[in-house]
Amino acid sequence: MTPPSSSNAPAGGARTAAVAPANLRYGRVLLKLSGESLMTTGGYGIDPEVLLCIAGELKEIHALGGELAIVIGGGNIFRGVPGSARGMDRVTADYMGMLATIINALALQDALERVGVMTRVLSAISMQQIAEPYIRRRARRHLEKGRVVIFAAGTGNPFFTTDTAASLRAVEIGAEVLLKASTVDGVYDADPKTHRDAKKFTELSYIEFLNRHLKVMDATAITLCMDNGLPILVFDQSTPGNIGRAVRGESIGTIVH
Repeated sequence: MTPPSSSNAPAGGARTAAVAPANLRYGRVLLKLSGESLMTTGGYGIDPEVLLCIAGELKEIHALGGELAIVIGGGNIFRGVPGSARGMDRVTADYMGMLATIINALALQDALERVGVMTRVLSAISMQQIAEPYIRRRARRHLEKGRVVIFAAGTGNPFFTTDTAASLRAVEIGAEVLLKASTVDGVYDADPKTHRDAKKFTELSYIEFLNRHLKVMDATAITLCMDNGLPILVFDQSTPGNIGRAVRGESIGTIVH
């Protein structure tokens, strides 16, 4: 399974990625992490040991010479949609979810810098005491200087998921692939946790993904990637080393292109 080259991106797009080092498939990637990935199973909030394990794996990838950007969710602290379902104003709930992503971004930044990786947090909501404002050119410059960039606060707008934020930022910074870290080892035609006969796909087209109404990512995020020729690799983050395998282009998970 070899994902398509980013050279197939539409002419005039924003994606002008770094040249990949010899040991990597991709020179510049955007990794989408869920907030739940920072906590232990059945827990809440942030588990420091889990956080340091993730930071250690990201350090290994960074040491290989690739450029790494990250979008992190906030579901370990607060989700906007469930909040609004319980009667909270949807816009207020979504902004609360954005603030949760900032907490996670700061925690991940701290963990990465404790293992020696220079990191910058760029927020779509202005919080200049704790994070830089999101500016596309600044983000790209940080990547060029070898810093890991963490994008916080989603798109800065309610009604958009952090998956959509990941797609948007990936296109803006010229990433060659969007790596979607999941709790399962790819995309299935049904939930493999409740359907033993669920079929796993090794690859899908964007249209197939949308037509099958698969729930791994929302339709807005998929459509944005489709319109800009950005491949998505969905893989299981819980297996140690899988983030590195994804960046190296090994055959894991499901590629959507």
